Amino acid sequence: MPPHSPFVGLVPAVLTPFDACGELNPRAVEPHADLLARDGVAGVFVGGTTGEFSSLTFEERLALAARWAAVVKGTALRLVVHVGANCLPDAKHLAAHAQTLGAAAIAAVAPSYFKPKSLDVLIQWCAELASAAPHTPFYFYDIPVLTGVALPMADFIEQAPARVPTLAGVKFTNPDLMTFQRLLRAGGGRFDVLFGMDEQLLAAVVLGARGAVGSGYNFAAPLYNRVLTAARANDFATARAEQYRGVELVALLMRYGYLPAAKELMRTRGVDLGGVRLPHTALTAEQTAAFRHDLAALGAL
Repeated sequence: MPPHSPFVGLVPAVLTPFDACGELNPRAVEPHADLLARDGVAGVFVGGTTGEFSSLTFEERLALAARWAAVVKGTALRLVVHVGANCLPDAKHLAAHAQTLGAAAIAAVAPSYFKPKSLDVLIQWCAELASAAPHTPFYFYDIPVLTGVALPMADFIEQAPARVPTLAGVKFTNPDLMTFQRLLRAGGGRFDVLFGMDEQLLAAVVLGARGAVGSGYNFAAPLYNRVLTAARANDFATARAEQYRGVELVALLMRYGYLPAAKELMRTRGVDLGGVRLPHTALTAEQTAAFRHDLAALGAL
């Protein structure tokens, strides 16, 4: 595997665009990427939780990754493709496809219907998946609140490299900051640990985070970049104030339903990514008007 540079800065976990009929809308990727490039992000994380991967068909996941690869080619945006699936052959096919696209990295959540019952089984599953893309860095995507797989990541990152030679790090969507610190120091600090909780970004940066993957960076990257800039300048009064704006924004989105509200927020920034798929539900006209009113009153952006 060629040398892998860690991700530094913000990596939006991009929303998946749909048209008025609820079908995948690849044409919306380009304006989305243009906005993110203007906002100064480091890359894109495609087909993850925010991208409703579990609600996409296998063919849609292939098409979505291919479209993003084409759009970001020749730009500063680095492509990470999420390839996790409950079906291991599907995950391997997605991984191999991402490698042919020239993705900077792949990532995968643990299987979540039949769950790995031990760390050894999880590592075996990751090894099998990653072997399908032997020249592409692999990140394990730890998000126990959704997968229900809560195995010890500090032990994983010590044991997995012997069987997963492409392991580059962990996408850590987990509030356990004690484990986060241990991951940062594992192997003498050679792993890239991408923090995955927007609402705790400042805490992770203080502990040593360099890169972060999150849904909020789709529409609020300028806000979170102000957090990073202030932290680098040791201006923690400003950093805390900006981080709290982010906290209030997350709370507002959750009050209305995070993903449909996030799609509406994107429309306020000039990018229409359509609606969401069941079991997520769209905002009503009344909810949309109320959300826009509350968003303006919040002034977080």
